[in-house]
Amino acid sequence: MTRAPAKHRLRLLSCNILAGASVQRYRQYVTRSINAVLPGRSKLDNLDQLAELLSQFDVIGLQEADAGSLRSGFLNQTRYLAETSGMPFWSHQPNRPLAQLSHTANGLICRIEPQVVIDYPLPSRIPGRGALLARFGDDANGLAVMIAHLSLSAQARAKQLGFIAEVLQDYPHAVLMGDLNTEVHSREMQHLFERSQLQPPVHPVLTFPSWKPKRALDHILVSPGIRVEKVWTLPQAFSDHLALAAEIQLPAPSAKAHR
Repeated sequence: MTRAPAKHRLRLLSCNILAGASVQRYRQYVTRSINAVLPGRSKLDNLDQLAELLSQFDVIGLQEADAGSLRSGFLNQTRYLAETSGMPFWSHQPNRPLAQLSHTANGLICRIEPQVVIDYPLPSRIPGRGALLARFGDDANGLAVMIAHLSLSAQARAKQLGFIAEVLQDYPHAVLMGDLNTEVHSREMQHLFERSQLQPPVHPVLTFPSWKPKRALDHILVSPGIRVEKVWTLPQAFSDHLALAAEIQLPAPSAKAHR
């Protein structure tokens, strides 16, 4: 067990993996719809390619991972990615079971051992959205990282972001990352910034659709004490969203890293 990276820098990655499916055109949502509910070698190959890159990061947040159902060959994809990439810690939050056909989850993978991981169901007219909170460090300089996948409805997102703002107000150093399904200038995002310490990104990064990004739907947002050194997307398209990466500098040691 050693201290966190030099100069207290961490590399974060947020990735909507679409349960391992690869979509490269809008029409493939229809033409490959049967593949969305069936397991296949292509999904595992896609996950393997992503796993090769995960060791470059310290904390990874997954959205639309499968918790173990027919479409993934009953594979817990968060665990698979953690073990395949050699990352020592993982947790997941199953949210939307659909018989045995699919079981969507948020996932956490990290080289830093969290002090605690908390599951929060998010408010929504249709249940099945959640946020996963990991806390690193147990003092005033600790870091709270929340991973979330928000609803398609603006009304539901507003309630969900209000809930997230309320939870994160207790943490002086906080990160919110995930597929928030909205752009930074939306009304519900502006309310988030008004009701929390989270800051809007200086330059939102386009992440959707992955084959020709036009919208910034995925975000890594931080509180004022955290400095964002750089933000970028991975060049490979592992799903219909590009994976969003950030390197941040913490104000003080926040955790211990497992080497």
